[in-house]
Amino acid sequence: MGSNKGDKVLFLRKAVQEIADDSKCKIELNSSIYETIPYGIKEQDNFLNAVIKISTLYNLTELFSFLKSIETKLGRLGGAKWGPREIDLDILFFNEIIYSDGKITVPHKEIEYRDFVLTPLCEIAPNLSHPVLNQKISDICIDKKDMTIIGKIKDKLL
Repeated sequence: MGSNKGDKVLFLRKAVQEIADDSKCKIELNSSIYETIPYGIKEQDNFLNAVIKISTLYNLTELFSFLKSIETKLGRLGGAKWGPREIDLDILFFNEIIYSDGKITVPHKEIEYRDFVLTPLCEIAPNLSHPVLNQKISDICIDKKDMTIIGKIKDKLL
């Protein structure tokens, strides 16, 4: 999850609360919050990023729709790819499923190039195996020149 508009910590917390309040979801683990420089379009505010692990009764497409509804509820109206956003909720993995239909791709595309995803993910699930790369998350390395994380912030998700 990520935010770089308005009260970023509040947007992250509200999204987590919306997920936690849903009877079909249970938050299992949450990472620290990391401040990161923008990926893609550089001329925008820094992001705050975090990762949560949930168990859910939703299937993949239902979970995707549910998360998009939270984004809309919290004020996300769309915009440019990699542009500013109040909240961005992505499904990184869904069990061991490998799936793509034009709207949803899991595992999420290009995880292996994004330290703002890998670092918080490694914090909560270092032994998770990427089903396409056949590597543990803790074994996937990013070139230093591609790093975007500035550091952890003191605020917590929960």
